[in-house]
Amino acid sequence: MTYYGARDLAESFRTVRKNTIIIAEEIPEQHYGFQAAPETRTVAQTLLHVAAAPKVQEQIHAIERRSTLEGFDFPGLIQRLMAEEQTPRDKAQIIALLREEGERWAKWLESQSDEFLAERVQFPAAMPLASKTRFEMLMGTKEHEMHHRAQLMLIERMLGMVPHLTRQMQERLAAAAGSKATGSS
Repeated sequence: MTYYGARDLAESFRTVRKNTIIIAEEIPEQHYGFQAAPETRTVAQTLLHVAAAPKVQEQIHAIERRSTLEGFDFPGLIQRLMAEEQTPRDKAQIIALLREEGERWAKWLESQSDEFLAERVQFPAAMPLASKTRFEMLMGTKEHEMHHRAQLMLIERMLGMVPHLTRQMQERLAAAAGSKATGSS
């Protein structure tokens, strides 16, 4: 029996993407060119990177359905995705892309069988790991996005903004403190 299947994977990805979109909506468009440090992505490039990143796993698992990564053209695929990051888009286009690509990916995820998710994909001999399950590799799309979302939240702080997840936590704490004070009277 598995406790975390394709539907759970898709829903957790949707939650992560929803929070990324909220950040994209809250950062003013005039800050989409902001770079936290030299040689890092701008806000816009980071969001475009997040939107395109699932295409790596899509290529491996959905398009090619590879059972081994031996001979996989990582450099070619990464170059194509990096070119997408450089394509000029305004805030509305980036948010639309995040929504569309996120939902397209989530729908594919939720349609996979437990058997498919349990299959192992062999890594090239030069890599330290011999293999991973498709599930673990696909879970990586959510983990990767959370990594970049953390960067975006730090950028929000640098821009003088309080990230929405922090505001929500502060509201819950204030409500709990208020109900405790009211309940003890």
